[in-house]
Amino acid sequence: MASSHTNDNQTEKTAKQAAVERAQWLRAAILGANDGLLSTTSLILGVSAAAEHDRRSIILSGLAGALAGAFSMAAGEFVSVSTQRDIEEKLFDLHEQPKLHHDEEYSRTSTPGRTPVMRVMVEDQQGLMKVLPSPHKAAAASGAAFLCGAVVPLAFSVLVVENIVRVGMLVVVATVVLAVFGGVGARLGGSPVKVSILRVVVGGWLAMAVTYGLLKPFDRDGHE
Repeated sequence: MASSHTNDNQTEKTAKQAAVERAQWLRAAILGANDGLLSTTSLILGVSAAAEHDRRSIILSGLAGALAGAFSMAAGEFVSVSTQRDIEEKLFDLHEQPKLHHDEEYSRTSTPGRTPVMRVMVEDQQGLMKVLPSPHKAAAASGAAFLCGAVVPLAFSVLVVENIVRVGMLVVVATVVLAVFGGVGARLGGSPVKVSILRVVVGGWLAMAVTYGLLKPFDRDGHE
């Protein structure tokens, strides 16, 4: 009976760990796609403002931004997650002591600087290590997601010839996709959905408007 109860607890614990791990890399992927969409859209809008008749430069700048952003995102995610794992591993090495495995003994031997959070982390060392995402998986997910998000504005740059139509369609489509990303990200993070969507959309509008507005004065054709 005790063995069955232990197995059930272990199964539940494993399921929770798997769910947390999925949520972590899914959230990283959504953030990567959001960045890819917004940064590439803003870049294309900015170049469109400064060189609206140079469609080749618009497409090349968008492509360059997508590739550079994807590799930058992947490298940053790899470094960040690797550093996180190193910190956790050192924390385990410093605080993993048998006397911390029991609440009564912990209460008698606790010292300043050793918090209950550290004790929980030690007790659940194997589980916590499984929850931490793989640096390689996180980097691949972020880089690929960034490219997926960048595909949307790049496709419009290639398919839509008229500049004013392209700019308008980019803003509308980017707004819709940003709202979707904001909603999904809020669900995964446990945040209010409406507030998250509003925050993401308004932030996206500001990024696109500022980029377009700052580069518009460089439009030579518009001043001729």
